[in-house]
Amino acid sequence: LTAISGSAAILRKSDEKLSLEQRCDLADAIYDDSLWLIDTVENLLAITRVEDGTIRLNFTSELIDEVIEAALSHVAQASHGRAVTIEHTDDILLVRIDVHLIMQVLTNLIMNAFKYTPEDSTVTISARREGAFVVVDVADDGPGVADCDKPHIFERFFTSSNTQPVDSRRSIGLGLSLCRSIVGAHGGVIEVRDNHPHGAIFRFTLPAEEIEIHE
Repeated sequence: LTAISGSAAILRKSDEKLSLEQRCDLADAIYDDSLWLIDTVENLLAITRVEDGTIRLNFTSELIDEVIEAALSHVAQASHGRAVTIEHTDDILLVRIDVHLIMQVLTNLIMNAFKYTPEDSTVTISARREGAFVVVDVADDGPGVADCDKPHIFERFFTSSNTQPVDSRRSIGLGLSLCRSIVGAHGGVIEVRDNHPHGAIFRFTLPAEEIEIHE
């Protein structure tokens, strides 16, 4: 808000002294900051609604591979040179989810991987069946998450003091908190692990739905 009001004040008071390029730069800054603020508020509202139960989950039976591909199609243009792969299995992985919310989890995790890794990195998304759950991994080969940050990374408003986003974009620690709230509302858990030889794996689980075969 300070950045938006400051840029607007400069435009208001010094418009005639500014070149067209300077005015465009200030307008772009106002626009970018307003989009960031909208995203921040929407994340915070979504977390609150999920955690206090005021949001109604619309459960449908979905193939997790199709959900992953749909989520990736929304963010692929933001990869900026990063290679993105989906590891498929021969298993039919069916889950009962609110597809809109789980796509939000996937897009948040994929965008987080883009934000914190260099442009020559690789992001790998995979899913598999483990007992009564489907396990989804979003893995990268970037610098990883410090051990001291792992216990806190899903807390609301937590931001690491050691690792800055590669693209220097701001974050106030709402995206991963929203992921935890959504996954928890589905009866699953989310965690972060080390990738080897380097990088991070964000893993979450969803209850698997059995496939009924009618003969």
